[in-house]
Amino acid sequence: MNVLTPPEKLTVKDFATDQEVRWCPGCGDYAILKAVQKTLVDIDARPESTVFISGIGCAARFPYYMETYGFHTIHGRAPAFATGVKLANPELDVWVVSGDGDALSIGGNHLIHMLRRNVNLQFLLFNNEIYGLTKGQYSPTSRAGTRSPSTPLGSVDNPISATQLALASGGRFVARSIDNQIKHMPVVLARAHAHIGTSFVEIFQNCIVYNDGVFNEFTAKDKVANQQIAVEHGQPLLFGAGKQKGLHIKPDSLEIEVVTIGENGIVEDDILLHDEKNKVLATLLAGMQGPYFPVAIGVLYCDTAPSYEQEVQVVLDKSTSKTGSDLNALLRIGHTWQVDVKS
Repeated sequence: MNVLTPPEKLTVKDFATDQEVRWCPGCGDYAILKAVQKTLVDIDARPESTVFISGIGCAARFPYYMETYGFHTIHGRAPAFATGVKLANPELDVWVVSGDGDALSIGGNHLIHMLRRNVNLQFLLFNNEIYGLTKGQYSPTSRAGTRSPSTPLGSVDNPISATQLALASGGRFVARSIDNQIKHMPVVLARAHAHIGTSFVEIFQNCIVYNDGVFNEFTAKDKVANQQIAVEHGQPLLFGAGKQKGLHIKPDSLEIEVVTIGENGIVEDDILLHDEKNKVLATLLAGMQGPYFPVAIGVLYCDTAPSYEQEVQVVLDKSTSKTGSDLNALLRIGHTWQVDVKS
């Protein structure tokens, strides 16, 4: 009688390669790497069934440090490669790692189409609001006024909101985390992995060399309570010291406002509940910026739909049922002609 032996439980070390991790000391990418490795252990991932795909940039080194399959591709094209991998082998667990420049500049078009197609993979966008690998030029997420080698007098561009772009492009799972939230990140990543379809996770990541402290207004220890709000499905959108502040929809409008429990007759029942299936609410949360609003962290939106490769398989099955699997017969369907070759 054959006895099935369950696979050995892996550890974080099993997903770490022998390659020297080469990011600048203090870079937020180190924490993200550990969080991803921990997530893979938590979800019982198998190295032989997992693949990491990246484009160009500091974040793109990721596949070298993961003891899985990996592809370090070309600038901005990681979503295209990942789509091909998932279509060729839907059983693979595909993760895409990209930076704000790689994903939202030269790769913006590929990102949009991956999201609208709903390819079943996890897309991690490391957002540090700067081009780090090429020495600190401003990026699509850099704020107006950013001084850099390419904008020495300050950028005049309006920045892209990565999460708002993902929602507008048809993303079915959109979430956020922060590189210094080592407990929060694996929870969000596990949720992303459990979702069928494209899971888009923006991770605010500090570039200690070229954009150090750019997120301090909501990540510094003395700012977290009042400038961050951790959203959770079905729970009131509360924040602040003692959770006395909350989000409330203004009467007769679709605008969010910040209110304080105990002031102007506000009670906890007046506080908005988070509904991660409500795309309008997710869009409002994604657009919140300080100092008046807190920055929303967690799963902003999650609403499942058939994935791209599932839909492709349905089409293939229908085609096969009509034509069979005989290639010779398939080539002779419809209008054909014969060419006589005279010697």
